[in-house]
Amino acid sequence: MSKIATAIKKKLPKKPEHKTEKEKLDERREEILSKGRKFKYPMQFAKHRLVFLTIAIAFIALIGVGVFGYVSLYKTQNTSDILYRFTTVLPLPVAKIDGEPVRYSDYLMIYRSSITPVEQQNGTFSDNQTDANSLRDYYKRTALTDAEDYTYAIKLAKQMDIKVTDEMIDQAFDTHRKLGGVERSREGFLKVIKDNFDLSEKEYRRMLYLSLVKEEVSKKIDTEATSKAEHALAQAKTAGDNLKPIADRFGLEYEDTGGLIDVMNVDGGRSDVAYSMTPGTLSDIITSSNGDAYYIIYLKEKAESKVNYASIKIPFTELNRRLENVREENRVDEYITIGEYSDSEVETIESDNQ
Repeated sequence: MSKIATAIKKKLPKKPEHKTEKEKLDERREEILSKGRKFKYPMQFAKHRLVFLTIAIAFIALIGVGVFGYVSLYKTQNTSDILYRFTTVLPLPVAKIDGEPVRYSDYLMIYRSSITPVEQQNGTFSDNQTDANSLRDYYKRTALTDAEDYTYAIKLAKQMDIKVTDEMIDQAFDTHRKLGGVERSREGFLKVIKDNFDLSEKEYRRMLYLSLVKEEVSKKIDTEATSKAEHALAQAKTAGDNLKPIADRFGLEYEDTGGLIDVMNVDGGRSDVAYSMTPGTLSDIITSSNGDAYYIIYLKEKAESKVNYASIKIPFTELNRRLENVREENRVDEYITIGEYSDSEVETIESDNQ
């Protein structure tokens, strides 16, 4: 009887429960939250998938950019503005000299500043594609060699604690700005640099830095050149305007302009120094504008924007000697392939370009 009563009791409708307002509110909240969970977890899955896809796409794009950059720089040797800017952001090496990496950006900067005036002068190089490629390769070879030489000089400067300060670069910048006795504005000079060499102010200052490092290192290590310059100057002070016997005595280079030449003549800065002198006077020992030698100058005469002078050149040889040893001992690794040029080929290319 008790089992039947229990079964009947289960089938009977339950009496309505009396719930408080708080209990009703809690039930309603739980009902809403449970419905929201149906949408929450699928959305989380979608977010995770979106993040994964974004990372995967970025990774693939990065690999693509890397492959494109490698092929463009090291295989096809693209020298476009985009690739050049790419190398200024990423410090990629174009070679290594005595264990020191050579900046790809330095190589391209030197090459572009050399080839720009040639292109401006000649327009297109030549209708003959072979000649055009030879000309480009020649300037690439020169630029790469210069970049390696500068890098080696930087390494020596670090070892000898030689500093090139911003003040030294500022002074060189102002000296170049006033070349030929012409007082150019900063903006005007930068426009000349941009128009003729495709260099920004930052790039030009980098060029000055490289040149000054090489100059300071050369003066520091080349005690023989310093000694020759001092002895030649001492004898030149008593020789008057006849510098040639002194040059011959020391085995140095002598040059006489043979008449008035323009003060803007490209001669390592001698014309500009001579223009600041008084006719009939001798200069002190000066360093060439490209940092490859000492000069002693005797000014014969000058006119408006023209000078006539004789000079002795005392070249720096120690740095070049060390660079030759580095190359002979195969301590230079180049990551791009550029041909070498014999002296006769260089003369032919340069004469065709004049």
